Order: sequence, then structure tokens, then C-alpha cells
Amino acid sequence: MGEQPAATPPEGADFGNRVKRAVFWRSGTQILSQMVSWAATLAVIRILDPSDYGLFAMTSVVLVFLNFLNGYGFVSALIQSESVEPIRIRQAFGMLILLNVGLALIQLFVAAPLAAAYYREPMVAEMLRWQSLIYLATPFLILPEAMMTRELEFRKPAIINLVTSLVGAAVSLGMALWGAGVWTLVFAPISIFWSRAIMLMVTTRFWVMPSFNFRGAGHIFTFGTALLVGHGFFIIQSQSDIFIAGRHFDTHDLGLYAEALFLTQLFATKFIPPLNEVAFPAYARIQHDKGKLAYSFLKAVRLIMLVAFPLYLGMAVTAAPFVATLMGDKWLEATPIVAILALAMPVATLQFLFQPAINALGLPGITMRNSIAGAIIMPLVYLVAIRFGATGLAWGWLVSFPLLLAFTIYQAKPHIGFGIGQLFSTIVPGFGAALAMAAMVWLFDRYLVEVVMPWLPPVAHLLLLAATGVAAYGALLWFGSRATAREVIDLVVRRKPPAEPQAS
Repeated sequence: MGEQPAATPPEGADFGNRVKRAVFWRSGTQILSQMVSWAATLAVIRILDPSDYGLFAMTSVVLVFLNFLNGYGFVSALIQSESVEPIRIRQAFGMLILLNVGLALIQLFVAAPLAAAYYREPMVAEMLRWQSLIYLATPFLILPEAMMTRELEFRKPAIINLVTSLVGAAVSLGMALWGAGVWTLVFAPISIFWSRAIMLMVTTRFWVMPSFNFRGAGHIFTFGTALLVGHGFFIIQSQSDIFIAGRHFDTHDLGLYAEALFLTQLFATKFIPPLNEVAFPAYARIQHDKGKLAYSFLKAVRLIMLVAFPLYLGMAVTAAPFVATLMGDKWLEATPIVAILALAMPVATLQFLFQPAINALGLPGITMRNSIAGAIIMPLVYLVAIRFGATGLAWGWLVSFPLLLAFTIYQAKPHIGFGIGQLFSTIVPGFGAALAMAAMVWLFDRYLVEVVMPWLPPVAHLLLLAATGVAAYGALLWFGSRATAREVIDLVVRRKPPAEPQAS
């Protein structure tokens, strides 16, 4: 084995400040928009029935599977390139329009009737026909946002994201209260996509004529196609559980599993992608310096996992009051599913953090191989696990994701430039403190709260356990890994750098 290069911090105050501003705008507004979205989602969950979410999960498999063809890989090629000519932007725009119009037609006339026949639910076809409107908004949404992402400009799209979250929340709440049932879940996303596309086009003044002459666009096509193929296998990996369960479960049980999965994936699917959007162009700027790339990657892993470990392990030991508080009593059957899935999510979160670094190096082949491995491992595990019902399917996550993560680390570490020991020492402080915290919370709940205060309502029960967990985790991290705790404090508390002496 060759010696691993030393991880060194990227130089240049301007680059670091731009990344911090990008994280602030992308993640800060993401938190606000997610708070709005979650409030509306949790209110709607209490109004609708699990069977409504079961039907929606059936259409989501088709949407996600076709949506991987929406052309984002071609846009990623523009972000990854060191320079972009105007004609390449017009060509990418043309590719996006052709792809997404084609996807809308395929869903209307092919996918909708086939899905309805597979699931034996005629309503699925009607829902998918309306949902095809999402593809028509996509070209006008992802290209202007991607060009701002390339320049680490996240303020405008972040504000737009917040506004469109309000639009989606208003539509979903209004339709749910009106009694629209499952159609609430169909039209709320459509309103978000279209309002966001219109606002991005107007705000960024992205008045670009598409070009359907693709001469000289080989890099865009090659890079985008490799990402496209890799993402296609990722879709098989990520949607195979719902696809398999939809054939074996009724809509009620499928709804329980789908919403338990949604609830446990909130951090990994709502907060990690925005951070990855910032990390991708940031890593791309330092892709030629392996030491700086390794330093930045390991620091991102350390800080994000410091949040993921306590969040998910805490969720696992507080699953009963957590589900009762957020979803209501009619969802209590999902409690064991939430507890099991929560244990698998830290591994999934770590897996997702590799993607922007690999893509920034211009190595989509690694992403493709990872996705192929996942597309093989996941369905095979789920086909066995489905025999044990929804909880068995949840246990399938705990078996399959560690295998996939090991394969990803094996492929990525020589290119990013870190060693196994470096990665291990990066995640140990957070994992050790979170594991001890979870044990303390479980013992506190089992032998004190449930014995002395069994009358506590779910909200108070959850808040008490959460406060105990936060205090225990903070103390364990401070006394067990003081340097890591100080790094978190320095990140949260913005400190003014010392003034540089003026040049004479």
C-alpha cells in the first residue's frame, strides 16, 4: 500500500468564505423551508390515511425511476468543467427540453397503464398522468440553478426555495382540509416545481435560446451519460424496496412502511443533498490537490456525522413517543419500523457524502459501479426480507447498506486521498458519544420515566427524552473529544479573523 498524502486545508480566505456563505444560504434557508414543509407534511399526515400514502408510494417509484433521465447529469458536466462556453449552456438546455418532453409522453402513455396493472390499482394511472406535468417544468428549473451553483451563488435559489416551500405548504394544507385525499399528494409537488421554475427563470433572467445542434458537446454528453447510467442503477437500489413491497403489501401496510422510511430519511434526504450541492463545486475547485481535497472531505464527514449519529440513534430509542407526537395515534403501528430504519440511516448518510467528492474528480465511473453494486445488493436482500413483513424489510437496510458502504470506501479512498485509519478516527468521536447517549436515554426511559411517569403525554415524553439526550451527548463529546467539540463551536460561532497588516 502506498503512503497516504497528508490532508491539508485549502488555502485562500476568499475561497473559504465563499464556501461558508454558500453553506449558510443553502443550508440556513433549507432549514427554514424544511420547517415549513415538515409542519405542513405532519399536519397533512394527521388528516390523510395510511392507504393514501400507500397509493402515492406506488406512483413515486415510477416518478423517481423516470426522473433520473431528466438530464441533471448533463448540467453536472457544466458545474464540473473549469470553464463553460455560452454555446454549451444552450446545448445543455436543448438536451434538457428533449429529454423531459419525452419523459412526460412516456409516463402519460406507457408507464401509467403499466404501473396500474402491476400494482392492481387503477387510481395509480390517473395520478401518474397528472404527475407528468413535473417533467415539463424541469428544464426551466435545474439549468439556471446549476449555473448559479457553479459560481457558489446560493442566495437567490435559497430564497426561492423558501418561497416555493410556502406555496407547497399552502396547497397541501388547503387540499387536505378540503377533503381532496390522495390528490393532495399529487398536486402539492406540481405546485412546487412550477412555481420554482417560474421564479428561477424570472429572478435570474435566464433568457437563453436552446440549441438542438449538439456538435462539440461530447464532454457534456459523456460525463452526463455516465452519471445518468450510474444514477439509473441508484434508482433501482433506492426504490426496489417500495417496488417489491407494493406487490406484496396492501396500501395500508405499504403506507406505514413508506412514511416510516420518509420520516427516518428526513436528515439524509433533505439536509445532505443541499450540503452536497455546495460541496460538489467546492471540491471541483481543489480537485487537483489531493491533500486539500482529503482534508475538506474528512472535515465534512466529521461535522455532518456529529449530527447524524446522535439524531438517528436518539430516534431509535425514542421511536414510540416520536411517532405518536409527529404522526398521531393511527400511525403507531409504524413504531418498530422507524426504530429499525433509524439504526441504518447513519450508514446511509455516510454513503451519500462520497458522491460530490467522486463527481468533482470527474470519475463518474466510480459512482456508476457503486450504483450497480447497490442495484444488485439491495433487491436481493429485500426479496428475502419481504417474507418477514415491513419490519423484515426495515432489517434489510441494516444488512445491505454496510455492504454497499464498504464497497464505496474501497473504491473512493485512493482517489480522494484518505486512509481507512483517517476515516475511522474521523467518525469515532461522534459515534462513541452518540452510542453512549442512546444507552443512557434508553435506560432513563425504561427504568425511570415509564415507571414513575407513565401518564406523560407523547409530546412531553419526547421532549424529556430529547433534552436528556442533548445534555448527555454534549457532555460526552466535551469530555471525551474536546478538540472535536471546539471545532463544532468554532463553526457555529463565527469568529472574526485577525486583521492582516497593510502592505507598504
